[in-house]
Amino acid sequence: MPGPITQAQLAAAPPRLRQAAQAFEAQALSQLLAPAFATVDMSRSAFGGGAAESQWRPMLLDAMAGAAARSGPPGAQGVGIADMVLREMLRLQAAAETPTPPENPT
Repeated sequence: MPGPITQAQLAAAPPRLRQAAQAFEAQALSQLLAPAFATVDMSRSAFGGGAAESQWRPMLLDAMAGAAARSGPPGAQGVGIADMVLREMLRLQAAAETPTPPENPT
């Protein structure tokens, strides 16, 4: 079994894996924000609430979550979920590439 993922391995991760981990973080943040916005009285908002505003709310949450996932300095973006997901993706990838020793029949 390969050892822990080093910072160098994390930095050298393929861009598509990093993007997938960042997309996962944005989706998780969107789901965490949804209950907070569900309790807001939208009739007092600048747009007056209503059915149309509630239909657009999921897109607003996705945009806010995506911005939060992309925020911060390079290498420390978001809230850290993407880095944990990326580490796990790299660990699973390394484990799949590691040959398993043949079983010794007795």
